[in-house]
Amino acid sequence: MEQLDLTTREGRFKHFGSVDPIEGKKPTEKECMADLQSSKKDFLFEVDSVGINNLSYPVVIGDYQSVGTFELATSLRRDEKGINMSRILESLETENDRGVSLDFTTLGNVLKTLRTRMHQEEAEITGTGKWYFPKPSPGTRLSGMAHADVEYALKIDGDGVQQKKLGMTAMVTTLCPCSKEISEYSAHNQRGYVKVLLDIDPEAELPEDHKEQLYQLLEINASSQLYPILKRTDEKMVTERAYENPRFVEDLIRLIAYDLVELDWVKGFELECRNEESIHQHDAFSRMSYQK
Repeated sequence: MEQLDLTTREGRFKHFGSVDPIEGKKPTEKECMADLQSSKKDFLFEVDSVGINNLSYPVVIGDYQSVGTFELATSLRRDEKGINMSRILESLETENDRGVSLDFTTLGNVLKTLRTRMHQEEAEITGTGKWYFPKPSPGTRLSGMAHADVEYALKIDGDGVQQKKLGMTAMVTTLCPCSKEISEYSAHNQRGYVKVLLDIDPEAELPEDHKEQLYQLLEINASSQLYPILKRTDEKMVTERAYENPRFVEDLIRLIAYDLVELDWVKGFELECRNEESIHQHDAFSRMSYQK
């Protein structure tokens, strides 16, 4: 048995099972390596989407840097075996300036680069992240950082936009109308989650403050809003507003839907409201979709 010098890292590695590299026979230069992905023959089917997902990447949303999660893909022709995955990250890197701006213009630039480098007609991207923004309390106007989850999804075919979607998930307060009606005093309330995914008209001009518009629309229809900082006078205002505006999840989803229908840049939407019930072990939810 070989005597190993355990005072060296090499010796310790071998002691724990490492072995010397073999003398390989395959090429080490790129030009000489086989390129299986570029193989050309009949592979039976076209593929709608092939790419990567669950990619964590820095993003810029509004005025702040955040952490985003991406899915990027292209189509694949029937006569091609595969795509070059590394080109996906290379395409995203072209728009990286201390993070990728999470907006349709930037994501469109990524897709144009990706489609060109992949030599494919279709390309798609979905990016999600947490949007941070200052939000003052209702009475004392003390500002703290609030947040909502946002999603931008874009798909192109050639030079045209095939699909454009905008999503947001915001937290709100809901107070139970039934509890208020039957109780001598008080009523139970809970934190609610409102999730919307908008189908955006590719030809419509998206307002610069579209995130703010959407967030306000989701909040204003709830019993009350959530705030980062509340003093006693603020808390009084928040709880009394909730008591004055009781909402079932069914109420909330219908009120939000009405406002969404009035936005001329929205073609349709999927909408869900979910309450973490404070007097039950389960949640309550309501869900709907609508196309103009």
